[in-house]
Amino acid sequence: MIHFVLQTLAFQLLFLIVYDLFLKHETFYNWNRVYLIFTPILSFVLPFFKIRLVKEYIPEQYIIQLPTVLIGNSSTPETTLSEVVIGATASFSEYLTLSKIFQYLWCLGFIVSLSIFCYKFYKILKLKKMGNAAKVGNIRLIYIPDSTTVFTFFHFIFIGESISEVKKRNILLHEKIHINEYHSIDLLFFEILRILFWFNPLIYIFQSRMAVLQEYIADAKAVAKTNKKDYYQDLLSQIFQTEKISFINPFFNHSLIKKRIVMLQKSKSKKIFQLKYLLLLPLVCMMLIYTSCTEDANAQLANNSDNVSKSESLILHNISVLKESIAVKGEMTEQERKALKGLLLLTTENGFSEPFFEDVVADAEIPFGVIEKIPVYPGCENLSQAEAKKCFSKNVNQLVGSKFNTNLGKESGLTGRLKMYVKFKIDNKGNVVNIAARAPHPQLEAEAIRVINELPKMTPGVQDGVNVGVMYSLPIVFEIKE
Repeated sequence: MIHFVLQTLAFQLLFLIVYDLFLKHETFYNWNRVYLIFTPILSFVLPFFKIRLVKEYIPEQYIIQLPTVLIGNSSTPETTLSEVVIGATASFSEYLTLSKIFQYLWCLGFIVSLSIFCYKFYKILKLKKMGNAAKVGNIRLIYIPDSTTVFTFFHFIFIGESISEVKKRNILLHEKIHINEYHSIDLLFFEILRILFWFNPLIYIFQSRMAVLQEYIADAKAVAKTNKKDYYQDLLSQIFQTEKISFINPFFNHSLIKKRIVMLQKSKSKKIFQLKYLLLLPLVCMMLIYTSCTEDANAQLANNSDNVSKSESLILHNISVLKESIAVKGEMTEQERKALKGLLLLTTENGFSEPFFEDVVADAEIPFGVIEKIPVYPGCENLSQAEAKKCFSKNVNQLVGSKFNTNLGKESGLTGRLKMYVKFKIDNKGNVVNIAARAPHPQLEAEAIRVINELPKMTPGVQDGVNVGVMYSLPIVFEIKE
């Protein structure tokens, strides 16, 4: 989720930068309106697009990796333990707590944002109730006593009775364009986004840009139907009190008056400048390449199911190659025979109870997804399979966190966030064996192996009533503060 939010924020920021640098000052108002509506939606959609061809043809060393750590990123099916962070205070259980806190904060922000929206809407209803209504075609005029307020909300025009009749003509002409162009829908769209994504400041900026653009559109069409000089004088003659509501179209907002006059005086942009919108194409392409080359843990889990059919084809191909190799060689070594027999054991129903496989049962490594009973950490007995797994992970994390030599960073001159990956096997007797580590420094590898060697003897895993070995992969992150 955090990965998605960060990507969305980055994309929206890029779209806003392009708009402010290249498009904001052009008179292609309708194109800009589409841009401001379309790009926030595109920002939410793009993270879900993954172009597999891009990922396949870009070498792995060029793939951008986000801070998200892949847990158990292995080519073989193994049990994956939770990531252990050494030198940091956050544990897996604390992460869950922080996740819940984030959810509570979002709910609180949602409720506050929704309440503010309802209050704004209530203010409009209150003005409607206290005003004097009149109907002109499909437009409803609401005259507000003793007020100079002017704004539009859908097909309602709220206008203060204190405004002179001379001024009302241009004002109503301007506000009718807001109604005919359905500008309230645009602002209400951003208001909904503000409620859902109240923590995203860029949504507020998008809404502000849209409000300014709508004034440009209304001014441009209104001035074409009246005297430009009179229209300027109306803009400059008074500073009206305006309701501060984000989803209405106020006629007078004196912070915008200068910008509106500048845009009215601006010559119509040449059509060739419409080519600026083509900047959107390379920008979107770069975003697609980025999203295609980065995946969070949840996305990778989803992709695993998509790769099942490919895996089946690969297995059939490898079997065919194995047959040819055996035929060419003519005979197998004892080691090769045992390896092939161990593979057959895993694919034979009730194979662990068959006498034929007795000599390879001890060396068998059972995929965690199919094992009947997982290995049990001392003290985690008499728990369900799911609870035993959590208990196992918790105890391993605590042991590694407490036993790891945190002074190693200073002694070796290491700094920053260092990642290690440890693989080990719990054999059919419950012993921790076959420990291997991969780390950016030899001393870290040695320390990781030393710590895993301190794991106690376990209750071994069971398959078909026979004790079996199970492989594990444990990511470790060593944070060294400078």
